[in-house]
Amino acid sequence: MKERVQKFGRFLSGMVMPNIGAFIAWGLIAALFIPDGWFPNETINGMVGPMLRFLLPILIGYTGGKAVGGQKGAVTGALATLGAIAATESTMFIGAMICGPLGGWCIKKFDKAMEGRIPAGFEMVVNNFSVGIIGAILAILSIYVIAPVCVTLTDWLGTGVEFLVSHSLLPLTAVLVEPAKVLFLNNAINHGVFTPIGTEQAMEMGKSILFMIESNPGPGLGLLLAYCVAGKGETRSSAGAAAVIQFVGGIHEIYFPYVLMNPIVILGPMIGNVVGIFTLSALGGGLAAAASPGSIIAEMLMTPKGGYFANIAGIAVAAVVSFLISAFLLKFFGKDASLEEAQAQVAASKAASKGQAAPAASGASVNAKDVRKIVFACDAGMGSSAMGATMVRNKLKDAGITDIEVIHFPVGEIPGDCQIVVTHHELSGRAAGRAPQARIIPIKNFMGAPEYDVLVKELLEARKGGAPTPAAAPAEEKPAAEQPILLEKKNIILNCKPVSPEEAIKAAGKLMVESGYVEEAYIQGMLDREASFSVAIGSHVAIPHGTEESRKAIKKTGLIVMTYPEGIEWGDETVRLVVGIASTGEDHLGILGKIVEVAETEEDTDALVDNASVDRLYKLLNGLE
Repeated sequence: MKERVQKFGRFLSGMVMPNIGAFIAWGLIAALFIPDGWFPNETINGMVGPMLRFLLPILIGYTGGKAVGGQKGAVTGALATLGAIAATESTMFIGAMICGPLGGWCIKKFDKAMEGRIPAGFEMVVNNFSVGIIGAILAILSIYVIAPVCVTLTDWLGTGVEFLVSHSLLPLTAVLVEPAKVLFLNNAINHGVFTPIGTEQAMEMGKSILFMIESNPGPGLGLLLAYCVAGKGETRSSAGAAAVIQFVGGIHEIYFPYVLMNPIVILGPMIGNVVGIFTLSALGGGLAAAASPGSIIAEMLMTPKGGYFANIAGIAVAAVVSFLISAFLLKFFGKDASLEEAQAQVAASKAASKGQAAPAASGASVNAKDVRKIVFACDAGMGSSAMGATMVRNKLKDAGITDIEVIHFPVGEIPGDCQIVVTHHELSGRAAGRAPQARIIPIKNFMGAPEYDVLVKELLEARKGGAPTPAAAPAEEKPAAEQPILLEKKNIILNCKPVSPEEAIKAAGKLMVESGYVEEAYIQGMLDREASFSVAIGSHVAIPHGTEESRKAIKKTGLIVMTYPEGIEWGDETVRLVVGIASTGEDHLGILGKIVEVAETEEDTDALVDNASVDRLYKLLNGLE
């Protein structure tokens, strides 16, 4: 149950968090330029309403759709959200959180149903019209079904908040919020619940106290200052620096280990926040928009004109009460504990809240029984990640694991329902930001990475002793005669002389331009891709291809192959086989799969290059042999 709540909370906050900058922009414009703001300006104030009614909900719907159904899901989700917006004057944040994922789910199901059934050359037509038709249907559905339900739900929530405020019960929410922080549900509660409702209130009243319930830095500050006074040893010496980071930097997670060392001290921040919220309610405090991160700087920037005294008082009172209670508890009930062990607990808790395995240092083993989707991610999602996905898919099949989907995506389009993401180590940060729910496996090359065997072994062992997993239906493969011929004989160049990696990329790009596959601009995209990280993927193979941005320079799908028997020194790799790729769809995956088969190891590639002929490579890589 706890895991389901965490997963649902992460998904809600995952739709709002990527767009929090837009919420902040709206809050700043509202605070500064509305009639009661610091610098009233009728023209600039004209943006406040449209941003709240249209921009923010559509961004949420777009993000939610993309998390479920990729780029097509994002557009479909945005269209569905627009229908909900058009049906009412109410702000459709909740509607966006429903319409966005719904749009992504519908387009995903459609794509699944059409898989392998679209005639060659009609992919773009089907893709565009499916988004348009499904998006239009969902937009109409949103007008007549989703919007009315959301208006009713919003009214109920608003009434509930008003009841808590009018009966002075709102402070009791801190009893849930503070423990939830330590379980890493803070963003889910703050941005999944308080931000949407608070934004609605701020539009009507110019501020909302809900923005300060979770983000108030006072309770955490009080706890850390208590450790400075009543703590012992390492915890006492480290608490001062942690207090600065928490209060000024807004990194609340830094005080979680101090709670785990002595769980009883959670009463300090809890009661401190209760009193702080009561103070804010009594003095009329609140923020114009969400404060992210929850630092004193962000709190002051989001404070509306005339609200500084109330907000500072709410923060200060929360800090003082938290300090006094925490210091008392530490003095009389505190116990000696290891900060290092507590930090390991936090790491394990955070990993669990993201659906990841705890770090190895924590001693926890990976429970992979629930893994159903593995995503390979690279910059453009057309070359190295596709080959890595093919390798692991084959290894899983050989191991008898047939219930795990292995797919490839650009790192910026990783779907939100995957459990594991395998990516180049230089992209691991971007992957983690795009898929916070997933376990990230960084690798140095996509061909023959040792992590593949470790992962397959881990998944296999996790399934031993459990109920048999249902076998996935075998993928339909086109007969060889129906496979498109993407590698022409004229584009197989043998026995090239050693050059620099840049010259090899330019040579591959020039050949693709001459063959009508790409425009000249694509070559720069290939060089940019290499500049971000190497296209040498191991096993003496390099796969030059463009960045995601350079896809617009692709005219049609095509490949070129160049062999370098003497080898190219490509960073830390030696490359003897260069395969240039330009792809508008998925047709090139067949050839990449063949390359995986014949060049899985350095020895395989060496044998292929040493015995290469144009006819042999043509037949072998086009699946004709």
